[in-house]
Amino acid sequence: MQFNEMGLDPRILKGIQEMGFEQPSPIQEQFIPLFLKKPTDIVGLAQTGTGKTAAFGLPILQMIDPKNRVPQALIISPTRELCVQISREISDYAKYLPDISIVPIYGGADIGAQVTALRRGVHIIAATPGRLHDMIRKNKVDLSQVTILVLDEADEMLNMGFQEDVDAILEKTPKTKNTLLFSATMPKEIAAIAKNYMTDPIEIAVGKKGSGAENVEHIYHMVHAKDRYSALKRVLDFVPEVYGIVFCRTRMETNEVASQLIQDGYSAEALHGDLSQAQRDYVMEKFRTKGVQMLIATDVAARGLDVNDLTHIVNYNLPDDIENYTHRSGRTGRAGKSGISISIIHMKEHGRIRMIEKGIGKKFLRMPVPTGKVICEKQLMYLIDKLQSVTINEDEIAPFLPSVYEKLESLSKEDLIKHVVSLEFNRFLEYYGNTADLNAPDTHDSRGREGREGTERRKISSEGMTSIRLNVGLSQGLIPKDIITFVIDATGRRNVEIGKIDLFKSHAVVEVESAYGTTLLKNSRGMNFRGSFFDAEVNNSGRETGSRGGDRGGDRGGRFERGFRKPEGDRDGFKRRDRKKRF
Repeated sequence: MQFNEMGLDPRILKGIQEMGFEQPSPIQEQFIPLFLKKPTDIVGLAQTGTGKTAAFGLPILQMIDPKNRVPQALIISPTRELCVQISREISDYAKYLPDISIVPIYGGADIGAQVTALRRGVHIIAATPGRLHDMIRKNKVDLSQVTILVLDEADEMLNMGFQEDVDAILEKTPKTKNTLLFSATMPKEIAAIAKNYMTDPIEIAVGKKGSGAENVEHIYHMVHAKDRYSALKRVLDFVPEVYGIVFCRTRMETNEVASQLIQDGYSAEALHGDLSQAQRDYVMEKFRTKGVQMLIATDVAARGLDVNDLTHIVNYNLPDDIENYTHRSGRTGRAGKSGISISIIHMKEHGRIRMIEKGIGKKFLRMPVPTGKVICEKQLMYLIDKLQSVTINEDEIAPFLPSVYEKLESLSKEDLIKHVVSLEFNRFLEYYGNTADLNAPDTHDSRGREGREGTERRKISSEGMTSIRLNVGLSQGLIPKDIITFVIDATGRRNVEIGKIDLFKSHAVVEVESAYGTTLLKNSRGMNFRGSFFDAEVNNSGRETGSRGGDRGGDRGGRFERGFRKPEGDRDGFKRRDRKKRF
């Protein structure tokens, strides 16, 4: 089915045709005619980059009454970037519907200006949950006449802690409205929203639930943890025209990686939650216009980014869960184009690759980190291709050629080629001349069977981690950062591997690299946290879950950062007094 067969207003068709819309995507082809024919509640399961904004945006534009200048459609999304992007896209679709007003409402911007825009009259609101809830509490927005509510990337909204905000907003909208829920996954919280706030919703699924994009190739490089940054540089050098996003785990790591890349001469910028809105807008505009090749970002900061033609996604660290990996990799390979998702892992993360494979239904290809020789050859051929394809402006350069010929007359054709190549190429030859092979051996199949039997039955994970139980938890104010600091101080190692962290009301469980488990237990004696002395022991009962004993500490409890190395510079909160250790 084509767009002109869906029953869309000719003015909308004209607008999207000028934007280059030709063939509807699967989600658009299923959603638009269904909703236009009979508005109803719909759950759309589709990955990022599948054309969801047009799927709900075009019908919304058609169903708005321009004469009634009150909010008739409300679109809620998890991040300000996505909020602004949705507002911009729908405005573009409405190019020939000049009477329709769209206002983005999001944090980090002047709330006074947003309130003023609402007072002038608006038909469509695109909002983030936090700012909209704030406006509701202050009686600055009236949602009593909303007829269409859209929850975009609903799973991410809940993952980011917006459950209460979303519930409060939905309570202020009419029960007779149509609710459209879009999500890449269908966790129980999303199912609960569908049950509580939707009426007999129709489900539209594009592709396998939770699966990755079909045209994305998944690759991993296995290195020693200390060589992760060197491997990243080789990945970028191997693709001279790379245009993509490098995902890091923390804001600090994002800054460190971006700063180091810039210092090493790469075209990169950092995007994370510490940037002001003006800084974020500047970075994103620079990236969208290809003023910078690589965006170094955290998962949260990159939510909702919609940038076309990305060639690569690089996972500098694997994400916390499979859904995050799906979101990351789905930012490339859009609009029918191919893309590559590369993960740089260390030797103890091989099992997590297998888990992601199972979750997305696709196999990863293990590839060696490019050697210096291979990179030099690739860069040389890239330079030659540029020389061959360069556009020559005869009229502009003609006046300068006699002087150039005179300068170069002493060089033969062969010498001239050598000089040109060396001018651009020497830095790679110098850097990669005698560099080592970064590839780590794949030892996952030969791992021993320690811990399978025995009276002590220590809890050792398949990734070579020992599970440690601590006798303090949420009720004492313990947070994951405190546990990481404790592990580093007790082991005396800043590069110790820290795995899963589970926080409970009265205790916590953390996985620590098995080689340092005994050291941690020995040195933790005498440490205390806010007056409570530590009692650390091997967790013989295995990994605990929130369903056992009801010990979870509410919505803020549960599992936190998993399987990542502790970044440098986060050691605050530790003090030493006499011979006692303070945690």
